[in-house]
Amino acid sequence: MTAQQALAFQSEPLALSHPLDVATPSDLCDRIEALDWQQFGSALDVDGHATIRNLLDAQDCGALSAFYPHNARFRSCVAMQSHGFGRGEYKYFSDPLPSLIATLRSTIYPLLVPTANRWQAAMGLELRFPGDHAAFLQRCHADGQTRPTPLLLRYGAGDYNCLHQDLYGANVFPLQLIVLLSAPGRDFDGGELVLTEQRPRMQSRASVLRLGQGDAVVIAVHQRPVTGTRGVYRVNQRHGVSRVHSGQRDTLGVIFHDAA
Repeated sequence: MTAQQALAFQSEPLALSHPLDVATPSDLCDRIEALDWQQFGSALDVDGHATIRNLLDAQDCGALSAFYPHNARFRSCVAMQSHGFGRGEYKYFSDPLPSLIATLRSTIYPLLVPTANRWQAAMGLELRFPGDHAAFLQRCHADGQTRPTPLLLRYGAGDYNCLHQDLYGANVFPLQLIVLLSAPGRDFDGGELVLTEQRPRMQSRASVLRLGQGDAVVIAVHQRPVTGTRGVYRVNQRHGVSRVHSGQRDTLGVIFHDAA
């Protein structure tokens, strides 16, 4: 963050009131729980990602994007180019999280726990995750991971995000959610989500995911188990965004562990 950006974060009036804070759809939890999470788990096992179409509507996407100028709602801002991360900018939300984001985090987490714990067992890792997100955050906080990690990312023409992993500390939930808030072909062109898998003794494999506005994808944060001819082995997964050709691309990232 530049000195000018830091000053803006400190001096902007506290703007805790926002329409989305009280506008979380009343049926959101029911809609999420009614999705076929067994199918998503199977897709994650096979591909390392699972797409959820129309998780949010255009109004919700627009309301989330509208948070971006309100620096008081964020704990930090990162200019990617300054750190060699790519080009573009992202901001981490501060507590309390906007209600819609908090609902996504607390509702989707327990539905992913069976896959997460299955992966841990398959990879021979001892750590298991509790079924309740609040209990998992207590574990994070006890180990010094106290900073919230949900974030908004904003890309303009020529911007991109290098391949990376969102780890943030020793307590890492192995799955995360990405929601596209902008409409491809209308708000921006280019800017596809790119995933790569680094497999032992093999070249990396890339996948390009084309999402629509309001679509979400669950991806592996770091490692996932894959069954080969010699048993189960671990593959490392990274994700990024290809260059945006024109327009503005906004994305919500929902990471389930907090940061140190």
